[in-house]
Amino acid sequence: MKKIMIVNTSSDFFGEHYKKTGLWLGELVHFYDYFNDSSYEIDLYNISGGNTPIDPVSLSPAMLDKTTKSYYKDANFMKLLKYAQPISEANPNDYDCIYFTGGHGVMYDFTDNQYIQVAVKRIYNNGGIVAAVCHGIAALVNVKNDNGRFFIDNRELTGFSNVEELLANRNKLVPYKLETKLKRRGAKYSKAKLPFRPYVKVSERLVTGQNPQSPKQVAQAVDAIWRLD
Repeated sequence: MKKIMIVNTSSDFFGEHYKKTGLWLGELVHFYDYFNDSSYEIDLYNISGGNTPIDPVSLSPAMLDKTTKSYYKDANFMKLLKYAQPISEANPNDYDCIYFTGGHGVMYDFTDNQYIQVAVKRIYNNGGIVAAVCHGIAALVNVKNDNGRFFIDNRELTGFSNVEELLANRNKLVPYKLETKLKRRGAKYSKAKLPFRPYVKVSERLVTGQNPQSPKQVAQAVDAIWRLD
């Protein structure tokens, strides 16, 4: 049985701005749903433990697809988000994969989190998979290997693009532009030709998806790696 560790944000506002954010629910649901059977064990964490805030825009009628809506109405699933474990209590050695969801909240509590950095290195060095989608790639920007180089240096990856940030009207709220930051870390960043289209990059055991349209494809790519084992 494969064990998967999913990490969500605990931040519900854009830093000092009084605009709400949080987890983009569909980015959790579509990955979770792909592996939601008896062949996998999935544990949900967030940064500080307890309630996981959900970006209200991700619950709007235009964004709330059928699958995500069914999980949102599932009291047992939502209880997992309300009483999430803090990442500080996770043992990365127990997991075959770590997956970072997005939503703008992660830009405030993923980037410099020491437990995230340890988990990424431990799981990857143990032969596991590191996966992330959209802004969840913020978890990787400051992770360094034992040799002091950035984990994403010279790796092919993707993440929420500057154009998408502009179209989402969040470009003046975010603490940094994810695409720009990834490139500055030496990553070989690429994106779909059109914004808000599914796009995934695989670099050995690193799997990244560009946007909220990509979590299922990230899950499929993770599964494909396991099937090659």
